[in-house]
This record gives sequence, structure tokens and C-alpha cells, in this order.
Amino acid sequence: MARVVFEHVSKTFTDDKRGVFNAVSDISFEIKDKEFVVFVGPSGCGKTTSLRMISGLEKQTSGNIYIGDRLVNHLQPKERNIAMVFQDYALYPHMTVYENLAFGLKNLKTKKEIIEQKVKEASKILGIEGLLDRKPRELSGGQRQRVAIGRAIVRNPEVFLFDEPLSNLDAKLRVQMRVELAELHKKLGTTIVYVTHDQVEAMTLGERIVVMNEGKVQQIATPTELYNNPANLFVASFIGAPSMNFIEGHIDNGKIAVNGDTFPIPNKFFHGNALYNGQKVTIGIRPEDISDPHFSRQITNSSELQANIRVVEHLGNEKLLYFDKYGTNFTARVDAESEIRSGDSVKLNFNLDKMYLFDSESGVSLSREGGH
Repeated sequence: MARVVFEHVSKTFTDDKRGVFNAVSDISFEIKDKEFVVFVGPSGCGKTTSLRMISGLEKQTSGNIYIGDRLVNHLQPKERNIAMVFQDYALYPHMTVYENLAFGLKNLKTKKEIIEQKVKEASKILGIEGLLDRKPRELSGGQRQRVAIGRAIVRNPEVFLFDEPLSNLDAKLRVQMRVELAELHKKLGTTIVYVTHDQVEAMTLGERIVVMNEGKVQQIATPTELYNNPANLFVASFIGAPSMNFIEGHIDNGKIAVNGDTFPIPNKFFHGNALYNGQKVTIGIRPEDISDPHFSRQITNSSELQANIRVVEHLGNEKLLYFDKYGTNFTARVDAESEIRSGDSVKLNFNLDKMYLFDSESGVSLSREGGH
């Protein structure tokens, strides 16, 4: 198994519409040996390009990529000892499951008994022992994905690369396969690099997550760190479902002024942060930190918001309230027993201790040094 290192890696493309553009811009970080790392971000952010540069399917324009201690800049994909699982499975339709699993090993002139052993081991790990005589058309989507993963496992690569492997599955099966992939990582103890646009998938699977946007790395952190300490407005808005609520305001004599209302600034923002009078700031508050006061736990530092509820979404274990405030759309996540209904005018608790602050011009978090 092996670590993967990006050292000032960039990738430039040229097309008729955009001309020359950077798909990936000067990224540097290390994926540790046996780590499960997820690249996440919106379409066009550079995550798949980064994965393809690890595999050798794309050649970086500048910078270095290491797999283990080897510089792989000029190595072909087959020389990098990696295995890649694609979104569309890429199974051979005329071959049985056994033949699909064995195909790569046969091309490497591996002995028949070793192929049989590796196929048997992989099929057992993935629970597809009873499917070895079937053709891909006889399999469900989840079974086809297991076969695609099994084809990678039999090669015993140093690094597994997954390119949005669950995106073709239905919602229930995606949840099941996420669990199976996490368990598979524990069994194999190998390095996995995984690309997805789904932040829930990223938070579920990744030991660390690389958040990308417009070809740049926005933040690299554990799921908990990303959720609690987003580095900037983009990460704060991208991580979390429903997404964080934002309000535009400014600093006014030690308080935050928003459309004529003022909020006290929690003490955590005064430690190492440059807050100055007149500074434009963006307040962030997650839906779960806006609550129905009749059902919320004791909040030591809160402010009341008057809200006219437009829609109530009933989700069984909770309710989502949608309302407008300060010229923006808000979402609140409240207890399922809350009696608030569409059309109600109610007071909601705004938990100031869970508030985030961002510099409106740079987008950089003002919360992180406060230890949020």
C-alpha cells in the first residue's frame, strides 16, 4: 500500500469556448498510506481531473505526483500499480462475472491457480460467490458495481481510485453500498481515493475530505472539522444538508448590525480575529441551530427571531421550516413534535454560540481562531 502526494500540481486545458483555463491550480497535499480520502465539490471543480492525474489517464501540466516513494509523472497507468473503478462499471457484457474478475490477471499472464485463488477471495469479500457464472445483464446495479470493485481487488493495487462509483444507483442502494465500501476499506487496509459530488457521501465515507472549487483546494479536513470549522463561505455552504443560512451585515460598535437589528458578538470572535467598525461580515447559522423555543434544549446565548413560516416540511423524525428574513431564504430544523404550521408567525431561537462569521469580501472564516 502507499501514500499519494501532490506537489504544486496544475492542469491546464484549452477549448473553443473558454480558451486556456486551469482545471486544477497549484494543489499540494499528502494522502496517507491506508487512508480513505474523498474529493468533493461541484461539477467542474477539478476533482475528477485530480483523480485521473493520479491514475495517469491525464498528464499534469506542472508539478509532481508521487505514489509511495515513486515519482510517477512519466509512468503509464499500467506502471503505477493502481486500480480504478468507474461510474459506468465498464464490465465486458459477453463475459461471465468470473471472466470479468480474471481478465486483468490473465493479461498479466498470471498463473491459473493464482487467478482462481484471487477471484475466490475477492468474490467472498464482496458477497458475489454465487454470481460467478452470470453475465452482467443478469445482475442488478449493485451487483455490477461489486463486480467492478472485485476486478480492482484481484489486482492487489497500491491505491484504489473510485470515480463517482455509486451515482448510477438508486437512493436506497447507494446507502447500502456506502456501508459496504466503508467495511471494505477496513478489510483491505488499503489507500482509497474517492471522487463524488455528493457531500453526504463524502461525509459518510471519508476519513479526510478534500473540498475543491474552481480548480483549487478550499479545505482538507475530517468530516467533523469541515462541519464545525469551515475555512470559508464556500465550504460552509457546501457542507451540511440542508445548507447553512447566511445573513449579510456589518460590525457596528462591537455588535453585528443587520437591517436595523443588532446581535451581540460572542467572545470567541475576539481571539486573534481582525474585527473592526464598519467591516462587512456574513453571518452563518445552520438550520439545526434555529429552534422552536417550546422544544429546544436550554440555550445559554440566544437571540429571538420573528418569522413568518411559508412552508413546513414533515420528515417524520423532524420538521423543516422555511421562512424569509432580512431579505433571504431561511431553513430551520425543529423537533418533530413542534406544532408550528405553514402561515404561522412565530418566534424562533437563534443560537448565537453556534453562529459563524465570515469576512464578506474575502469569504474567509472569522470563526476558526475562536475555536468553534
